[in-house]
Amino acid sequence: MSEQIFGAGIWHFATYVDRYATDGYGEPRTVLDAIRLAGQVRDLSVVDLNYPFFGGDFSTADVRAELDRAGLGVIGITPEIYTRVFRKGSFTNPDPGVRALAHELVTEAAGVVREFGADYVKLWPGQDGWDYPFQVDHGALWKLSLDGVGQLASEHPDLRFVIEYKPREPRVHMSFDSVARTLLGIERIGLPNVGILLDFGHALFGGESPADAAQLAIDYGRLFGMDVNDNLRGWDDDMVAGTIHPTELFEFFWVLEKNGWHGAWQLDQFPFREDSVEAANLAIDFLKRVQAGLSRLDRAALAEAQANHDALTALAIAQAALYG
Repeated sequence: MSEQIFGAGIWHFATYVDRYATDGYGEPRTVLDAIRLAGQVRDLSVVDLNYPFFGGDFSTADVRAELDRAGLGVIGITPEIYTRVFRKGSFTNPDPGVRALAHELVTEAAGVVREFGADYVKLWPGQDGWDYPFQVDHGALWKLSLDGVGQLASEHPDLRFVIEYKPREPRVHMSFDSVARTLLGIERIGLPNVGILLDFGHALFGGESPADAAQLAIDYGRLFGMDVNDNLRGWDDDMVAGTIHPTELFEFFWVLEKNGWHGAWQLDQFPFREDSVEAANLAIDFLKRVQAGLSRLDRAALAEAQANHDALTALAIAQAALYG
C-alpha cells in the first residue's frame, strides 16, 4: 500500500458544550488554537475546516499561516449551514431568504476551497428535515434539498460537493438520512461533481453496515470522502475510532482497499472529556494497525470463505490479519 494520509475535522480540537454542561467542557478555543493542537498529532497531514472560522474574526491568510506552522494541509471546507439562523433548515427552509443565505454561505465556502486547494466542499445540512408527522410536504422538502445542492454544484463545476448523510440530530429526521436515499438524490441531481462523504459512525447509527454502504457508494462512483469514529449504535457518539467496533471498521477499510479507493482516512471524533491530541493519536495508531492488517489479509482464502458464506472461516481470517 502507498503511504496513507490521515486527517481530522478541526472540530476534534475545539471545546464542546451540551445541554447539560452549558458552560462547556473546557476553555473556549479559536480555530487557530485548534490548528496548533492538531499540529501536535503524530502523522496528521490534513484537516477539514469549518467556515466561517470559529472563535474570532480570522482571514484565510491568518488560518493559512497557522496551518503552515503546524505543517498541515486542508482537505475540505464545511460551511456551517446548521446554526441558529438555519434552525428551520438551510436548503429546505420555508423562508426563501434563509435559503438564499445558505446558498451565499456555501458559495463563500467554495471560494475558500479554491484558496486552500482543498478537495471538496462538505455539505452537512443537519437542520434540513422534519420533526413531526404532517409538519412538511415531503415531496416539496425533497425537491428543495436536491435543488439546493444541484444549483451549487452546477455553478461550481470545478469543485466537488460531498453530502454527509445522517439519520437524525439535530433534526429528528434528516432529509439526507441514509446511503440509499442520498444516492437516489444524487442520481436525480445528475451532476458528476456531487458525491457522498461516508461517516462510519453515521452508518452504524442508521442501522447500516458501513462496509456495505461504502460498497454501494463506490458502485455508483459517488464515494468522494470518508470519516471514521465509533459509537454504541444508539446515537452518534463520535467516540475514538476502533474502540467499539474494530471488526466492522476493518471490514469497512477492506472494502475500500479491494475497490482501489485510497483517499484520506479522516477522523470525526468529539473527545468531550479526553485529551484531544491523545484521542487522535490513539485512533491513528489503530488505523495503522488496520493498514498493516490489510497487507496481511489472505485475500484468496477470504474470497473462498465469502463465496461459501462461511462466516466463521471469514472471521478467523480477518482476526488473524488484524490482530496477528
